[in-house]
Amino acid sequence: MIKYRIKMGGDKVKVHLSRKRLDKFPEDHLTEIQEDLVMLDVSRNSIQIIPSTIINYQRLIELDISNNRVYRVPDEIVHLKNLRTLVCKNNRLNCASLPKDFGRCPALETVNFSGNLFIDFPMQFCEIKSITCLHIGGNRIRVLPNQIRELERLEHLYFGGNQLSSIPAELGDLQSLVSLVLCDNRIETLPPELTKLKRLKSLSLHNNQLRTLPPEIISFGELCELSLRGNPLVVRFVRDLTWQPPSLLEMSARVVKNRNITYTEEDLPRNLISYLNSAHRCLNPNCNGVYFESHIEHVKFVDFCGKYRLPLMQYLCSPNCTSPYASSSSSSSETESEDDMPVSKNTLKMVLLG
Repeated sequence: MIKYRIKMGGDKVKVHLSRKRLDKFPEDHLTEIQEDLVMLDVSRNSIQIIPSTIINYQRLIELDISNNRVYRVPDEIVHLKNLRTLVCKNNRLNCASLPKDFGRCPALETVNFSGNLFIDFPMQFCEIKSITCLHIGGNRIRVLPNQIRELERLEHLYFGGNQLSSIPAELGDLQSLVSLVLCDNRIETLPPELTKLKRLKSLSLHNNQLRTLPPEIISFGELCELSLRGNPLVVRFVRDLTWQPPSLLEMSARVVKNRNITYTEEDLPRNLISYLNSAHRCLNPNCNGVYFESHIEHVKFVDFCGKYRLPLMQYLCSPNCTSPYASSSSSSSETESEDDMPVSKNTLKMVLLG
């Protein structure tokens, strides 16, 4: 006879069956209360199969099947219209383990599939518009899909402990995001679009392969915690300058842009018009020049919290522009020292470097 802890409030029933050495789902013991069951915890057992009879738990709001041996989520789970929290961490699940129409779950808000066997990101997750908290860390996922932008209500994304080498710019479209965990991956660069996350308060990037940060990171409006320990940028800064001289095409295009020579679509072929429109402004404040494909990657050090100096990557039009006093074209702007850099009004409160 299985003994379990049960909490009742009115017609709502919560059952805790964690650590009961169960080797199968205890459906026989829940038959009498299944219509009133709102929370079920069967974590830390040896369960392998969640039966199709889970469809009978129509009032279920929270289901915790973590730390078992589950290798498949039954199709019937999409019919639990009240299910808001599904915790399936530390099992044997992969993309083939999920229902094809898992995205039809109508009420899911918190989803936890950390510590499983996912190699690819489950695309069904991108179809669940109600998700506010998604945990899928501790897997072997290499690519975060562009479709992640569809999760407009997402507030917390935990993606630590995977195998990401980059993250999509579309992550910056998650305007509701408050916490973003990307630690323990292989990330080498960050897209500047991340600064579109105006509500982001915590960004965890420790134990990656970051050597620099994009200059745009200082424009984070609400960010107050930034974790960077265990990245090359903390222990070794990039100092070598590499530069490929511009082509004749680029040199000509620079003259057109720098001297403000007017042109129309009738004057030039469409491909040249497109090329001229792709010009980037040199970030040296004393240079009014532009570049197209040939640029110099330069590291500029910026103070954070009055204590830490972080390297930010900036792109310049020529090696001469690495000097704060240099100018590749005339400029009347005042000289800016190498330490000057505009910072956001809400300075970071915590930068974790070690």
